[in-house]
Amino acid sequence: MQTHNEIKTSARLVLWTFAWVATLALAKFGPQLLWDTPQKVAGWAAVAVNLAVGIGWIVAFTRFLRALDELQRKILQDALAVTLGVGWILGFAYVVTDDAGLVARDVDIAVLPALMGVVFVVVFVVGKIRYR
Repeated sequence: MQTHNEIKTSARLVLWTFAWVATLALAKFGPQLLWDTPQKVAGWAAVAVNLAVGIGWIVAFTRFLRALDELQRKILQDALAVTLGVGWILGFAYVVTDDAGLVARDVDIAVLPALMGVVFVVVFVVGKIRYR
C-alpha cells in the first residue's frame, strides 16, 4: 500500500511530466503553428521554458525516488540502468555506423527515446515479476 507521501510525489511527478511534454510540444510546433519561424526570440523563449520545466521535472523525479520504498527503488533503478545502457550503446553504435557510411538511410532521432521507453517498460515489468 502506498503512503500519502508516495501518492503526493507521484501526482507531482505526473503534473511535471505533463508540463514538460506541453512545453516540448510548444517549442517543437510553435514555430509552425503559433508564430512565424523567423521569430527566433519566441523560439528561444519556448526552448528556455522547456529547459526550466525540465529542471523542475528532474527535481520532482528525485523526490519521487526518495519517497519509494527500497524494493520499488531497486526495481526502478535497475530498469533505469538497463535503459541508459541500451540508449548509450545503441546511440553511439548509430553515430559510428552513420559516420562510416554504413547506414543506408537516415533514421529519425526520435526512434531512440521511443526504443528506450519500450526497454524501460519491459525491464520494469520483468523486475516487478522477479521480485514478486
